[in-house]
Amino acid sequence: MRYLAVDTAKKISKIGLGTWQFGSEEWGYGERYDEQLAHAIVRRALELGITLFDTAEIYSSGRSERILGRALGEDRESAVLATKVWPIAPSASWVKRRAIASARRLGVSRLDLYQVHWPSPLARDRTMMHGMRSLQETGLVGEVGVSSYSLERWRAAENMLRSRVLSNEVAYSLVERSPEQDLIPFAESHGHAIIAFSPLAQGLLSGKYHGASRPTNRVRATNPLFHPAGLERTSDLIAVLREVADAHGATPAQVALAWVIRSPAVAAIPGASGVEQLESNVAAAEIELTDDEHQALSRASAEFAPTAVKDVPRHRSRPTIRHDLASLKHLSKGGVLLAQTARHDRKLKHIPSGGARNTE
Repeated sequence: MRYLAVDTAKKISKIGLGTWQFGSEEWGYGERYDEQLAHAIVRRALELGITLFDTAEIYSSGRSERILGRALGEDRESAVLATKVWPIAPSASWVKRRAIASARRLGVSRLDLYQVHWPSPLARDRTMMHGMRSLQETGLVGEVGVSSYSLERWRAAENMLRSRVLSNEVAYSLVERSPEQDLIPFAESHGHAIIAFSPLAQGLLSGKYHGASRPTNRVRATNPLFHPAGLERTSDLIAVLREVADAHGATPAQVALAWVIRSPAVAAIPGASGVEQLESNVAAAEIELTDDEHQALSRASAEFAPTAVKDVPRHRSRPTIRHDLASLKHLSKGGVLLAQTARHDRKLKHIPSGGARNTE
């Protein structure tokens, strides 16, 4: 395993583990996610040198945090636990309450990396960062991060925190390269980090989806990139991925991950549906792409043009009215998920000791 070239209390692995799928129906795991499988994935991740584990309070109504915390067990303190607060009420007291709730679900006394999950269009970050600073002073939070922030807003949040906002978690892959414009150069030059979510574009870059093989889970099925036209447009990029992969005795997914983490400031957090996929993801950290291979992949990526405009532009520094309306829609959707998390928390409080595990 390789680690970020960033000065932090714990080493941050270049390949982490995204745990949105833990306890999730959206990813096609049915009504009940197999917690034994999650446990096996997490334990193997630790054995392979993964330190970065990413979750959020709204993932699976809080189940993701609970399952992850139980799977880590006594190794919680050696892992870099990264979770997120949904900014539906961007105030200092709100941040404190949500941080305490996440720490309880994870079973820890300290959140290594606490991130603002989305740039709220309702308010700037001054009160949020005031709350974050207070949490750092009390020791509940180690590092502060943000997610899907423009560079302008990232730097503004850092000024409000009056210390480093370590990371920005953003979509980054061979089909989503906007972080290269300014976020990655900033991270490289200032000792910060980019955490790449969807580094395989939700599995699109694995090469296993094509006209005759379409995804069935709800997250991918509603993504225009997985519609026939989107899959057709990726064919040339997948061909280059396969060519480079053959040269390394690797898979297209491994090469796509190796491309994402080439910068010393970038870590990736792919999910894993099983131990075998996790092991394949980790092996990508050992692939050293040549300059020619990196350039060939970048050229093929540049020629790829998604047919659909995304609902919410992620890094635009000057939001438009359309962008703000889309952000409000996204914020309200997350608010509904957060309400589900709160209801699930309340339900667990009424379950006798020893019965909570069966609700997951």
